[in-house]
Amino acid sequence: MHKFFEHVAHYLIAYGPPGVFVLSAIDSVGIPLPAVLDALIIGVAADSTHSPYIAWLVALLAVIGSVGGNILLFTGARHGHRIFRPKQTTEPVPGRFQKWFHRYGLITVFIPAVTPIPPMPLKFFVISAGAFRTPVSNFLAVIVAARAIRFFGEAWLGLQLGRDAQGFLIRNGWRFAGGFLLLAFVLVVLLKLVGRNKAEVGSST
Repeated sequence: MHKFFEHVAHYLIAYGPPGVFVLSAIDSVGIPLPAVLDALIIGVAADSTHSPYIAWLVALLAVIGSVGGNILLFTGARHGHRIFRPKQTTEPVPGRFQKWFHRYGLITVFIPAVTPIPPMPLKFFVISAGAFRTPVSNFLAVIVAARAIRFFGEAWLGLQLGRDAQGFLIRNGWRFAGGFLLLAFVLVVLLKLVGRNKAEVGSST
């Protein structure tokens, strides 16, 4: 099955920018194509130093396709959760993970969505966001921001470093991942502090 998806990816790559759009949507909707899209964006950018608009166009199409694929996955989880959940007269009591996800879950969506190498599991958190009925506008903002940083960043690296950009990401992948995880930790701490301050203000009034 993996070989089949590789053949599909190579077939789409031959169609240039439109193929990148379809490939990014397929990758984001749940079909695993690890690192293929990232390598393609860097490769196109490396070959487009005399026409940089091509690199930016490919990055833009990758963002649009990826956001579309993730929205489809998110929406499917959202409606699937409604279909398969038994009918109840009252809302179910949220579990511990659901409560945690409502408060910090979009951070767990942002980190794997923005980190190219090593690949991090994004689909589980996208499905969780849909199933736990995260506001669509919040989810969309996080996915757009993460994918824009990732794909436009890769296009910029390809234009600056050429084919060595892929090696640069591989050599520094864990540093990028560590930096984003540190950012996530800081955001979680800040959210906890804000929540605690709100609780204290509410109890004092």
